[in-house]
Amino acid sequence: MPNRLASATSPYLLQHADNPVDWWEWGDDAFAEARRRDVPVLLSVGYAACHWCHVMAHESFEDAATAAFMNEHFVCVKVDREERPDVDAVYMGATQAMTGSGGWPMTVVTAPDGRPFFCGTYFPPRRVQHMASFPEVLAAVAAAWTTRREEVMSSAGTIADALGQRPVAGGDGPTGGDLVDERVVARALGALSASFDERDGGFGGAPKFPPSMVLEWLLRHHARTGDADALAMTRATLDAMARGGMYDQLAGGFARYSVDATWTVPHFEKMLYDNALLLRVYLHAWRLTGDPLARRVVEESADWLLADLRTPEGGFASALDADSEGREGAFYAWTPGQLRDVLGDDDGTWAADVLAVTDEGTFEHGASVLQRRRDPDDDARFAAVRDRLREAREARPRPARDDKVVSAWNGLAIAALADAGALLDRPDWLDAARRCGALLADLHTRTDADGGDRLVRTSRDGVAGSAPGVLEDYADVAEGYLALAAATGEHAWTARAQRLLTTVLAHFRDDDGSLFDTADDETDPVLGALRRPQDPTDGPTPAGPPAAAAALVTLGALTGDLALREAALAALRDPLRLAARYPRATGWALATAEALLDGPREVAVVGASGDPAAAALHRTALASPAPGLVVAVGDPADLGDEAPALLRDRPLVDGRAAAYVCRGFVCDRPTTDPDALTQQLRT
Repeated sequence: MPNRLASATSPYLLQHADNPVDWWEWGDDAFAEARRRDVPVLLSVGYAACHWCHVMAHESFEDAATAAFMNEHFVCVKVDREERPDVDAVYMGATQAMTGSGGWPMTVVTAPDGRPFFCGTYFPPRRVQHMASFPEVLAAVAAAWTTRREEVMSSAGTIADALGQRPVAGGDGPTGGDLVDERVVARALGALSASFDERDGGFGGAPKFPPSMVLEWLLRHHARTGDADALAMTRATLDAMARGGMYDQLAGGFARYSVDATWTVPHFEKMLYDNALLLRVYLHAWRLTGDPLARRVVEESADWLLADLRTPEGGFASALDADSEGREGAFYAWTPGQLRDVLGDDDGTWAADVLAVTDEGTFEHGASVLQRRRDPDDDARFAAVRDRLREAREARPRPARDDKVVSAWNGLAIAALADAGALLDRPDWLDAARRCGALLADLHTRTDADGGDRLVRTSRDGVAGSAPGVLEDYADVAEGYLALAAATGEHAWTARAQRLLTTVLAHFRDDDGSLFDTADDETDPVLGALRRPQDPTDGPTPAGPPAAAAALVTLGALTGDLALREAALAALRDPLRLAARYPRATGWALATAEALLDGPREVAVVGASGDPAAAALHRTALASPAPGLVVAVGDPADLGDEAPALLRDRPLVDGRAAAYVCRGFVCDRPTTDPDALTQQLRT
């Protein structure tokens, strides 16, 4: 019989709807029930594409005896970390502090008021060497609650006090007015270079995650300064990821991370956020260098996004699972014999050589992950082989899809598709970005009494979820809207971004200008009693504060509002203070710092709608790799109320379309010549 999760909207929670565990969703009702029964809360946090979450569910949560013990001694709460990043952030902080590490599935036991006193991650069903089994853990915690309550509550109080202390950013980074300067960037670049893997690309050792935000920073830094080392690290990493097993050589798109240092064997789940961020990075690398490999990755990955992740409502699903047929990677791996079965002996042997499929295998059970370490000697033959393999693979059981639509990640996808659609002349990608933006504007957004827009975190099947948006949602959706406005000249998107950022400044700011991850009037009361989340460091996505700062910088350039630039600088203070020590965790803040050091460069293109000359100037502006590039386009005779101030009082030049370039509060003479505009943007 299904449990309470049967009515959830999260695919992850729905995966547990048939468990014998009497799961509750996160909320006041669960904690009230724990108080009524005088039992602790067992909090289990994971996400739909998490391999070890599936393993623990099968081993423990589907086991009748284990579930019976859980139901008797705990109120059990299941949380989708992607739906409730605020809950995840607070309890992950506790888990890392108590155990020295973290990860998912996360297992936390709290008092009925939410204060944690036991934290861990995955526990096996039976003792493995020195790792206690899950039944042993449950029994020990239940016994402690019953026989040593005073000690347990004292521990919970100590942990809660520690969580409530606001962390102080360390390091010798900027203070006061020295928020953004060359010294900060130089120190961070030196620290990053020391961790660069010169042989295999990337930073550090195994496992290797795609360093999307860091690569965006390095591209901007090279564009601004000409630093050859920054570009070399970027190109080596992008090339290695695209040629290795982390990239799907048949359909496009990247897996979550590589389990080894050589980018050979991935953890096979495909996440929307990784692919949106990497799509934009590879696009910007192509814009800067003209690298055909980078362009190929953009084209394949954008088409994959639309084919595999787009939902019927026009949004983008969160992820594809790592597993199919109960095995991780079963959908993606091949043996030489399987290649020959599909392609015949001649093409099968040739494909095995090109795609690094060996008799020994590079993965499990003698299978290999497809790689493309060198270009094939016959492009037409490879294209035909690739098509046949992709078609054959479609007959395999497909990985499950987590089809919830997350606001922040869809904002990243909008920005990537808008940039790519405009630069590569793909109107279908632009249309997909528009449709996704419309879904977020219509379904994920409501207007509050102050005139600001409020976001929900997720939707599914056209139904909005109940979890409120967090800072990264507001920031990344605003970033997507602003990119869409720059690509299309549709000023309603700028106005929508402005309303979101108005909400950020009204409800997310601390007294010192730093930004919290939750709104002051939408912070969960249980979490608020512990710690209002506030994390300045990037994870797999840009941290909320630097993401908001980036959008504020762009909006400030469009509107001419100096207060927005000042708000961006305040939001960057904490992450930039960490940059010299932890550049890999502050890439988005450093990328935003590059934009500020570059100007920003404001380009207003004016011309009649449909005028080829205006379109040529617009394309030229968008093709600039200037790190602080902000572009607005419009018809001066028909701007409308939503047009940004950057376009105001910009007349045509002798009746012809023109571009106005400004930088650092100083403007060049307008030009009607695309070549002259290119030169101005190089200066």
